[in-house]
Amino acid sequence: MLATPAKPADPGPGCTPELYRQVMGCFPTGVTVMTVSLPDGSRAGVTASSFNTVSMDPPLILWSLALKAPSLAAFRAADHFAVNVLAEAQHGLALQFARPSEDKFAGVGLVAGVTGAPLIAGALAHIECRITQRYAGGDHEIMLGEVIALSRDEGEPLVFRGGRFHRLTPH
Repeated sequence: MLATPAKPADPGPGCTPELYRQVMGCFPTGVTVMTVSLPDGSRAGVTASSFNTVSMDPPLILWSLALKAPSLAAFRAADHFAVNVLAEAQHGLALQFARPSEDKFAGVGLVAGVTGAPLIAGALAHIECRITQRYAGGDHEIMLGEVIALSRDEGEPLVFRGGRFHRLTPH
């Protein structure tokens, strides 16, 4: 069920799309690829940095997908999805799943998760979720998922900031 919020307040004259993007680009995020498999055997995947934890009990995460995304229909049709947290060397995969393509999974090593969602081999972590809620969020749809399976590997995450990929360096 999609919840509809009240009409948002006017952001004011100082909040242009360009300035908004620049300011939000100051905040570094991890890079994930969200994947889903449907009963007919089709699958979809999309790069997303709009991923966050919500709750420890129950374990919940959220992420959002643009309403204009070609894969939105697949994610709406699914009741499960997987989060693939990319490792620092997987920036090529981040680009592959961010761009339109007939088969975003071409050449990608995959393992089937417990939900059936494709898990990307070599990813730093996998989080499989059952979709519990969907919310309207401006030009995006917010998906809330209850975590049902987890795995992690050793390594460093791929980071995105200011329109570019980065590596973490210790302080």
